[in-house]
Amino acid sequence: MGVFVFLPLVLPFTAWPIARLAEHHLHPRTATWLLTAIAAVLAVCSTLCLALLMVVGTAQLPGNPLPDGWSDPEVRDAVPYDEVAGKAAIPALLAALAGCASITWRHFRVRRGAVRALAGLPRRSVTVLPDDAGYAYAVPGRRGRIVVSTGMLAALDGRERRALFAHERAHLAARHHRFLLVVRLAARANPFLRPLCTSVAYTTERWADEDAAAVTGSRRGVARAVAKAALVRGSAPAGAFAHFAVAGPVPRRVAALLAPAPAVLRWPPVFTAVGLAVWGATVGAAVSALSSANAAVTLFFILKAATPL
Repeated sequence: MGVFVFLPLVLPFTAWPIARLAEHHLHPRTATWLLTAIAAVLAVCSTLCLALLMVVGTAQLPGNPLPDGWSDPEVRDAVPYDEVAGKAAIPALLAALAGCASITWRHFRVRRGAVRALAGLPRRSVTVLPDDAGYAYAVPGRRGRIVVSTGMLAALDGRERRALFAHERAHLAARHHRFLLVVRLAARANPFLRPLCTSVAYTTERWADEDAAAVTGSRRGVARAVAKAALVRGSAPAGAFAHFAVAGPVPRRVAALLAPAPAVLRWPPVFTAVGLAVWGATVGAAVSALSSANAAVTLFFILKAATPL
């Protein structure tokens, strides 16, 4: 095992450069998939290695549930026993698991609350609520629906409304809430992954912006809708699905929409800043996966040898 068990805890640093560069140089859909996948791999690996550290570090402590064979000197020599790291891994692992459980529970609690809040209204793809506050958001589900206030509709003209609805439908069609849930869980599992969480929250909005521009045929019209919606956006009413209503940095979104459309299949050359960042993050995720797998397999065979059936 050796140092390999510690590597996945710090390798998330390799993803920091791509977290920001992907927002500017990759298509939003590509950036969202890439950042989410890297965050998921790094989070799973770091959590697994925390568990391995806990097992290895506390193997010699009284009251541990491991077999008596772990107390043999040969086993202790074969495993990099570190009581300090093992004890520190216990609260760290519990905090990571509790944070992930809290995020998951809140996710489904808010979904159920939104469905119950809309249960008495007509079953339509767009639900208009009589409210002077300006808001609009997508409620995912088997039959997702868009919730918009009369205050928001009053502030937009016909083209801007179409852009708004196209944006929210893009969120539903691409299941952006799942990407957001994955990166939020990853950030709770390993705080070093928080920059990726912030970046994915932005790239999902940009992804929806680009899809809305493709549907409406007007990037400038979507930019106006985004800007005006941000100006009139108010606080969502109690019980609304604001958990998924991530607006993102509006000035950056408007500037991106006023620029030429990003190339869908473009991949950055290796010897550029974004290319090196992509490969650095990919290599970091791969090394993290190999390190955690090496540590887990090694621990398995040691445990198997120490506890013959």
